[in-house]
Amino acid sequence: MKAIYKRELKSYFNSMIGYIFIAFFVAFMGFYFMAYNLYNGYPYFSYTLSATITIMLIAVPILTMKSFAEDRKTKTDQLLLTAPVSVTQIVLGKYLAMVTVFLIPMLISCICPLIIKANGQAYLLTDYSTILAFFLMGCIFIAIGMFISALTESQIIAAVGTFGILFVLCLWSDLITFLPSSSGGTVAGILIFITALALIIWGMTKNWFMAAIVEAVGCAVFLLLYIIDDSIFQNGLSAILSRIDIRNAFNNFASNNIFDITGLIFYLSMSFIFVFLTVQVLLKRRWS
Repeated sequence: MKAIYKRELKSYFNSMIGYIFIAFFVAFMGFYFMAYNLYNGYPYFSYTLSATITIMLIAVPILTMKSFAEDRKTKTDQLLLTAPVSVTQIVLGKYLAMVTVFLIPMLISCICPLIIKANGQAYLLTDYSTILAFFLMGCIFIAIGMFISALTESQIIAAVGTFGILFVLCLWSDLITFLPSSSGGTVAGILIFITALALIIWGMTKNWFMAAIVEAVGCAVFLLLYIIDDSIFQNGLSAILSRIDIRNAFNNFASNNIFDITGLIFYLSMSFIFVFLTVQVLLKRRWS
């Protein structure tokens, strides 16, 4: 894994992608820092980080689009898949290389709270906690981009697909307000989710029996609960989906000044899930 990590990290700076990502990220972060903290005098660096989230919609796809798509297009993925290392090590090596590139502008941003303190009142504990939450949220975005890149051989499709998913995630809290609040609408949404999950299981394993079991058992359980007491599903879909809003934990740090340990665990778990899914995609390709 160490060799793959070094190879990938070196490739980002040989191809200029790493330099472009860092320069792009630092430039816009510096612009927001100057506008919010230096010009308007806001004492919290979280204002700058909140505005920088939109920049990640463009920066992260640029960073992740080539992670697996390029190898697949040039057929060098066959060399990796037949190398004497596990698929998990391959994925972790590539993922940690991208996280390292992302870590560089984050380390640079750690200077900003000190600049605020040198010019007036500052809240260093809050600012550095928010930087940590922002970094972990970025790790989720990178894991998602890597997963999308593993699904295609086109870097353009990988970049556009990653941008689309990150855009939806950033608008998540607004989108769920359009969901039905009735019990019937909630159950219908859950059944659609179960069907989608069954299709994903079938697509990854080609085991129709397992997918059918998940579909049948899931639908039966929720339909039975609906028949017994439909009131438990009132506003249920919005409540469930609001809990997986990726920006919630960051907002607790940035806006509410709460050190949300649960949110940090959620960020780590989401990163793990998408890294795991990427491993499964490559395992399927290796043995297909």
